[in-house]
Amino acid sequence: MPEAWEYTLTIPNDLRAVTVSRHTPRLILTAHELTRFLDVGELLATELVSNAVRHTKGPAALRVRWSPPGTLRIGAWDADPEPPEPPARLERLGEVEEGRGLALVRACSDLWGWQPLSRFGNRGKYVWCELAAA
Repeated sequence: MPEAWEYTLTIPNDLRAVTVSRHTPRLILTAHELTRFLDVGELLATELVSNAVRHTKGPAALRVRWSPPGTLRIGAWDADPEPPEPPARLERLGEVEEGRGLALVRACSDLWGWQPLSRFGNRGKYVWCELAAA
């Protein structure tokens, strides 16, 4: 298994940042030979960053972290300290266009959560999820 590492990508409050953030985990995971996480990692990063950009007015950041013996954590920081809306069950969402983000995160990850925090003097929150290698 690879050693511990962490990457952080600071992004502006711009919907184009979601596309950049979608491709970033793929590059990171490929470089670290963790390709088994590519598709789900890309999906989770996209949903977390999309929520951060769509529902807040300030900057945001994507964080991708590997912790031995085998935990991948993907998270998004944003400048709004308010907790995220609790995710709905996927089966209740049907064909809606919005409101699926955290439901997908909950369904596709082994564990997820959020915490209030400060970053560079700004208050905000960090919403994260984990995938276990085993």
